[in-house]
Amino acid sequence: MAVLFQLLEEISRWTIPVMLAGIPLYGWWRGVRIYDAFIDGAREGLEMAVRIAPYLVSIFVALGVFRDSGALDLAVDVLRPWLDRWGVPGEVLPLALIRPFSGGGALGITAELLRRHGPDSYIGRLASTMQGSTDTTFYILSFYFGSVGIRNPRHAVAAGLSGDLAGIIASVIAVRWLFYS
Repeated sequence: MAVLFQLLEEISRWTIPVMLAGIPLYGWWRGVRIYDAFIDGAREGLEMAVRIAPYLVSIFVALGVFRDSGALDLAVDVLRPWLDRWGVPGEVLPLALIRPFSGGGALGITAELLRRHGPDSYIGRLASTMQGSTDTTFYILSFYFGSVGIRNPRHAVAAGLSGDLAGIIASVIAVRWLFYS
């Protein structure tokens, strides 16, 4: 078994370097003008970045205003009594509210909760599970829809937020059931 793990570790160590060398070599062998294809891909990537930048900036500005205005703290204070009845600590509510907007902001909140309460505490386990069970819905929608010019997301926002809510609920149930039942 140890030999198998060593073999897998060696394969994983060499996978990316082999791909980085192998893909251009394969393209060269097939007659593809590699440098021109690379430049075309870089140009398309830069054009897409310029096209989606306004959508991403608007998300980050709205998130900053929400947090700095005190609306986030107000939402936590309003929802804390209701959440306490369900066994959800109010400390994780900012994570649940920020996660659909910003992965970096949510990761910062999770790191702070882990530092303050510890990774093996109920709050630490719940924050970690919630971080992995939800997604950055608005960031994803602005990135992907913005990159192809879709202006009307129709049901995508509701579907994404429903998935986030399901992830939050499942996180609470899973952590309570696995660690505290």
